Amino acid sequence: MRAERIWFLRHGETAWNREGRLQGQQDIPLNDLGRAQAETAGIRLAALAPAAELPWIVSPLDRTRRTAELAREGAGLPAEGYALDDRLKEITFGRWEGLTWPEVRKADPAGAAKREVDKWGFAPPGGESYAMLVERIRPWIETVDAPCVVVAHGGVARAMLHVIAGVPEHEVTALDIWQGRVLLLERGGYAWV
Repeated sequence: MRAERIWFLRHGETAWNREGRLQGQQDIPLNDLGRAQAETAGIRLAALAPAAELPWIVSPLDRTRRTAELAREGAGLPAEGYALDDRLKEITFGRWEGLTWPEVRKADPAGAAKREVDKWGFAPPGGESYAMLVERIRPWIETVDAPCVVVAHGGVARAMLHVIAGVPEHEVTALDIWQGRVLLLERGGYAWV
């Protein structure tokens, strides 16, 4: 990555977020709070960065596209005007998608226990590990040659925090990635702004 900075927005809340369900790559829409969070993030971004001058790159899932549109409107920009990139899709939880963590522990106690031991390297059945996610998005990160806005997911934020900001594997998997806030990523550092 040669860019000075990436302004990262996680999509707003969905019903599955509220219920604690693993969304992964399921296309779950924003709820009312999620729509408000997206607009608020756009207002905040406009106060911090030249949002109108930056390219916006967005995961193609519905919740991220809608977040980008509402954030752009909150920043005083037309809703359209962003590019999609499949590599920014959320980490997939495979057969665990749609389940809550208590349901995962009941349905797959051995897998849940393995994940607790190695959150970075463990891949659920049919899913990805964080290590695999990093390898999926690293080629995209290496193309970033100017500041930009990225609208994506919590797992993608963790992968970027590791690759761009240097947050160690064992720490990054435990970080909270907030909805409705702006994360500034820079080579060797990050800040919630």
